[in-house]
Amino acid sequence: MPKQSQKSRYSDADIDKILRSNELLSDQNESLQSQLTWLKRQIFGNKSEQLQYLDVPGQAELPLGSKPVIEAPAKKQSIKSYQRRQKKPKVGTPEDSGIRFDENEVEVKVIEVPCPELTGDQADKYEVIGTNVDYRLAQRRSAYVMLKYVRKVIKHRDNQQIKSTPAPVGVFERNQWDVSFIIGLLVEKFLYHQPLYRQHQRLCRSGIELSRGTLTNITHRACAQLEPIVLAQLGNVLRSHTMAMDETPIKAGNKKKGKLHQGCFLPLYGDQDEMVFNFSPSKSRSAIESVLSGFSGKVLLTDGNSAYALYAQKIAALVHAQCWAHCRRYFERAFEAEPVEAKIALDLIADLYHEDGQIDKSWPAIKQIEHRANRCQPIVDKLFDWCDKQRQRTDLLPKNPLTKALGYACDREQALKEFLTDQSIALDTNHLERGLRVIPMGRRNWLFCWTETGAKYVGIIQSLIVTCRLQDVDPTIYLIDVLQRIKTHPADRMIELTPRVWKEKFGANPLLSDLDKIEKNVLI
Repeated sequence: MPKQSQKSRYSDADIDKILRSNELLSDQNESLQSQLTWLKRQIFGNKSEQLQYLDVPGQAELPLGSKPVIEAPAKKQSIKSYQRRQKKPKVGTPEDSGIRFDENEVEVKVIEVPCPELTGDQADKYEVIGTNVDYRLAQRRSAYVMLKYVRKVIKHRDNQQIKSTPAPVGVFERNQWDVSFIIGLLVEKFLYHQPLYRQHQRLCRSGIELSRGTLTNITHRACAQLEPIVLAQLGNVLRSHTMAMDETPIKAGNKKKGKLHQGCFLPLYGDQDEMVFNFSPSKSRSAIESVLSGFSGKVLLTDGNSAYALYAQKIAALVHAQCWAHCRRYFERAFEAEPVEAKIALDLIADLYHEDGQIDKSWPAIKQIEHRANRCQPIVDKLFDWCDKQRQRTDLLPKNPLTKALGYACDREQALKEFLTDQSIALDTNHLERGLRVIPMGRRNWLFCWTETGAKYVGIIQSLIVTCRLQDVDPTIYLIDVLQRIKTHPADRMIELTPRVWKEKFGANPLLSDLDKIEKNVLI
């Protein structure tokens, strides 16, 4: 019997099924290869978003070789099984509210508190019979100092009445912390991302023993006092004509045993260079709309999150502009799969940034809009015409990175073009992303917030520190001043204590800490 031919084994339906399966596997393989390339870049590649060209003509490679690294063999150490390491005593338990220090290791500054009764005509009626001593922990920017307040105890010569000079008023009632230490604690944690446990270790190495829980309590109390300033700043940001908004995740609070809840910060950037970090338990549409409920401006600049577009559709007079940097990232990710086409888009976007960068912010608004209409709009139109032609290609699979980039750009064409008609709209939200970097940087150090209240306090202090940097204000000098000033400042004028206004009103003559007064020879 003749052997059955290979072609007759399969029917036309089977062949179609195999072809469809092969096409599906090919599409899946291309998608997985794209994901693997992206993952390798995240681990080993360059994170810069600058347009870079490889294989520069005329540039030779240096014949550099790498020498093998020989690791020294680890020394073997034998420990007897019956030996046990003695546990070190814990320093500063959470129940311990006091403070201990060694005067041989910690510098002590003595402050003589003036006694009003010993001056003037009544001085002869009193005699000094003793002294009362109080200690407060202060901090230089690189060292700790103990302030020793010496308060005279006096007795009236006639009626024998004994009294003592009252202790200077501190930031907190009955506290042992100078304002310089409180602000130093906040700046180290939130500006330089040093967790409290590291600061606690440094205190112990400096000869100062106190509870780590005390540091947490100080942080919370200070942030709670600064909250009215942030609320005043938030009101000013929500009144901005153009406001940028983004989100960044943060783990805060327990979700269940062994797992933390995933929350997020929703930072806002106003048109007067002010930022406010709003903590939200989620980044849902309702949470975003809750933060934007007080926004009275005209333009909202965001990334491509659909929640912002849905919110903008509800507000008739609101213009929703979107970020060109986010659009560019999709084409940049498609460079490995489609280098020729992706480079065309990247070059056009680079030309757009170059032309927009020629605008001088001191120009009148009409001149800025004319520049964008004459120099930027032709580039934008050319880019979207090219995108339309590319989307008509039949060889681009749905999961191709270039297909996704084209779809992202075309779906947001109107929002990406909004900057052409309003000079206050930036091309991207990079200015906002640079400001919110403090949260990802902090996550690499203090990792998470134990409670949602703690996350709220992180947003409060970061709103002030980041705004200080935007306003070219020293955060330490500013926070030392406002933490002493806020108790007596009128509540209806709290806007004066925001960094932007404070710089003009109080920046020339800020309030000093007691440590600064001593070192600058200023009388207390």
